[in-house]
Amino acid sequence: MTTTTTPIPDQKKVGMVSLGCPKALVDSERILTRLRADGYAMSQDYAGADVVLVNTCGFLDSAKEESLAAIGEAIAENGRVIVTGCMGEEADAIRAAHPQVLAVTGAHQYEQVVDAVHTYAPPSQGPYVDLIPQPDIKLTPRHYSYLKISEGCNHSCAFCIIPDLRGKLASRRIDAVLREAEKLVAAGTKELLVISQDTSAYGVDTRHETRTWKGRDVRAHMTDLARELGQLDIGGGTPPWVRLHYVYPYPHVDAVIPLMAEGLLTPYLDIPFQHASPKVLRAMKRPANEAKVLERLKGWREICPEIAIRSSFVVGFPGETEEDFQYLLDWLEEAQLDRVGAFRFEPVDGAQANNLPDPVPESVKEDRYARIMEVTERISAAKLRDKIGKSIPVIIDEVGEPDEDGDIGATGRSQADAPEIDGAVYLRNVRPDLSAGDIVDVLIEDSDAHDLFGAACA
Repeated sequence: MTTTTTPIPDQKKVGMVSLGCPKALVDSERILTRLRADGYAMSQDYAGADVVLVNTCGFLDSAKEESLAAIGEAIAENGRVIVTGCMGEEADAIRAAHPQVLAVTGAHQYEQVVDAVHTYAPPSQGPYVDLIPQPDIKLTPRHYSYLKISEGCNHSCAFCIIPDLRGKLASRRIDAVLREAEKLVAAGTKELLVISQDTSAYGVDTRHETRTWKGRDVRAHMTDLARELGQLDIGGGTPPWVRLHYVYPYPHVDAVIPLMAEGLLTPYLDIPFQHASPKVLRAMKRPANEAKVLERLKGWREICPEIAIRSSFVVGFPGETEEDFQYLLDWLEEAQLDRVGAFRFEPVDGAQANNLPDPVPESVKEDRYARIMEVTERISAAKLRDKIGKSIPVIIDEVGEPDEDGDIGATGRSQADAPEIDGAVYLRNVRPDLSAGDIVDVLIEDSDAHDLFGAACA
């Protein structure tokens, strides 16, 4: 069906630069969707925009530098710039670097951003009238979508300022989340990526309030949400992959593993462990029961052998000794995580960790980063090598053009791979009618430390 719209003379256009995490990307989508409803069109470049929005990240100093650079580029290319996002909480620093910015707003301040656009690029006329309603704006490919279930966080980790930037935990109503998920799937989403600052804590702030959905009562709780997402009624179509991110390993996480074994959830958990040394975890103000975690990992794999665990770790945290770091390496050897990201500790303005004694020299951080990556890449290579000769489901992200021999390749992801952060599956000689979003069985023929290579099964 072709979407037609009422023409608007001299329709104003808005450009968007979205930085940082998927949660910020969702904010950008919401802002642009609201602006389109108010009569604005979207510009794909600086030159065509009446005003440019820069959605910033302020989690690390390096992210702030990237944000300031992006603001500077937008000013140089367009000149009319509105800043929002996490770094928007530091308006003085932004204006000191770029006094030309028109307005600065903080994280998820949707109304303030829209008001600023109305002020500096007034719409040509009243709200945009569609003859056929348009779907919400998406900044991801059509076949996968981020589903944000809450804002903020109740933790006080020593290295993090997210509660200062985004506030305490604020969960969305479960019926609103499920309604959005159903809408996304109806519009073509084949993979839902559930995100928040702390997915496991969903509903804690609302005392896990109950709402009616499809004639039955459901709680605002991670397990209820996961079960409902895995059972979305989409009129006989194939249910979407449902992938859980930012899952703290609270006890009730155990209850979602059987849902993965049943096929209701993608067998994948993104858990931010950050470290393994009890001493370092205490300094980070993080849970410090790493032995129990190893037992639970074993139990999860017994229930769902296909489960993939990804995590991230910080090396060089203040006070981290060589003994602490070796403890982490030994723990990783035992945990055998499927996907691992590592980061060198970086001070963040306002974080408690900045006041801790015994900072780790930069040269030591670099050495430890190289060593942890060597260990995790070796583990990853062995796990991927075990998949050779097996057939696995793969979601297609991109289909290439035929080469000189007429062969067509494609790039996709297995259930163990989230977009942007994990590995890929490269397919050779796929059928011509294959499209992004298709889910196909792939025979794995080769692998390296991060990616798989194979051919679509006939």
